[in-house]
Amino acid sequence: MNFEKKISELKIILPDAKAPVGSYVASKIIGKMLFISGQISISADGELIKGKIGKDLKTEDGYEAAKRCGLSIISQVKKACNDDLSKIKSCIKLTGFVNSTEDFTEQPKVINGASDLIVSIFGDAGMHTRAAISTNSLPLGVSVEVDAIFELN
Repeated sequence: MNFEKKISELKIILPDAKAPVGSYVASKIIGKMLFISGQISISADGELIKGKIGKDLKTEDGYEAAKRCGLSIISQVKKACNDDLSKIKSCIKLTGFVNSTEDFTEQPKVINGASDLIVSIFGDAGMHTRAAISTNSLPLGVSVEVDAIFELN
């Protein structure tokens, strides 16, 4: 499957891969594994998607925020692979963190935003294991953060 062609067919516009803002790297390749640091929810116009799901935002808003995290993950993957997505064999795992109220229980529905995006681009190679975790706070007050592990060819 040509992943670049799929991105074009889906009319997906990838954001620029953001540089880390702390003492870490955005991606790291170890052997045939590509690790992508947590990507926070940033809107198409560059604004942070902030708020607590279950209080400030609905599940659907969280889904869209997670989708934006997924787009940033793909941007980081592309940058780590020198703009060559054909180097990707499969997505191994996503870990999603949801800034939510203590009684909110739809974390999996929120993180589906990132999962659905990855599968829409990579097809069967995008099917991954996953964790969807609730947290009481995330960096800069964002609503969602997702990290990823990919296998390289």
